[in-house]
Amino acid sequence: MATEVNYAERRGDILRELDGLRAEVDAEKGIGYLILDREPLNIVSYTGRSQICALIEAFDEDDDVGVIVIRGANGVFSSGGDVKRFPQIPKNKMSDLADNIGAPERASKPVIAALEKYAFGVAFELSLACDFRFATKDTQVGLPEVAIGQMPGSGGSVRVARLIGMTRAKDMVMLGKRLPAEKAHDWGLLTDVAEDSDGLTEMVEKYAAQLNALAPISLRACKRVLNAVPDTSLKVALDVEGHSYEKLRWTEDYMEGINAFSDRRKADYKGK
Repeated sequence: MATEVNYAERRGDILRELDGLRAEVDAEKGIGYLILDREPLNIVSYTGRSQICALIEAFDEDDDVGVIVIRGANGVFSSGGDVKRFPQIPKNKMSDLADNIGAPERASKPVIAALEKYAFGVAFELSLACDFRFATKDTQVGLPEVAIGQMPGSGGSVRVARLIGMTRAKDMVMLGKRLPAEKAHDWGLLTDVAEDSDGLTEMVEKYAAQLNALAPISLRACKRVLNAVPDTSLKVALDVEGHSYEKLRWTEDYMEGINAFSDRRKADYKGK
C-alpha cells in the first residue's frame, strides 16, 4: 500500500538550519548575497554544499534578485571544505559533489563570486562555476587537494582546464599550486582584481548594477548560449544562438531596447 510522502517538508528541511551560511537580499540594488560565514576561514561543510545549491535556486526564483553574489564573511572567502570530516561520509556519497557546487552555472541569473584572502578547494570550485570572479589583490586561489593524497572533486579540475588550457591546468592542479590574484587574472581565472576589500565591494556592486540595467531575458539567453559552447559542436552552438536570438526578437524588452535607442534614452526593462 502506497503512503503519502511530504517532499515539500523535506525540501524545506534543507534550509531550516543553515550550516555556516547566510542569505541576504538587497532589494534596492537587486542583489542576493550568499555569504559563507563560519569563523575563522569559512570552511564549507558537506551539508552546506546542498544548502548552497538550494539557496542559489531560491535566489533564482526571487523577483527582488537580479544578480546573485557569493562572498565570505570575516574578510575571507573560504579556505575550502571540511576535510577532517570527509572520512565520515558514507561510501558512494561523494562521487557527485560537482552537482551542488555547479548550481551557479545552472542559475538563469548572473552569479558573481567576490573572493578575499583565500579561495581554495571547494570554495574555488564554487567560484569557477560562477559567471564572474572578482578578487582582492592579496587573494590566493588554488586547488591544493593533491597535497593530502586527493584531487579536486567538485568540478575544479575540469573547469580550470576549460578556462586556461591543459598545460597550465596540469601545472596548477597536479602540483596543487596556489596562485596570487594577479597571476590568476593573467591566466584568465579571474574577471578583475581590486586593491582591497572596499574596492572589491565597490567593483562587485558596480558590475551588478550594470547587469541589472540590462534586459533579464537577454542575459539569461546569453548565459545559456555561452554555457552550451564547450559541450556542443559549432553547428549546434550556432543553432542554439540563432534560435535564442529569434525568440528575443518578440519580447517586450527587445522593443523597449529599440525604442530607447531611437529616443536616445535609458531603457526600462521589465523582464518580459
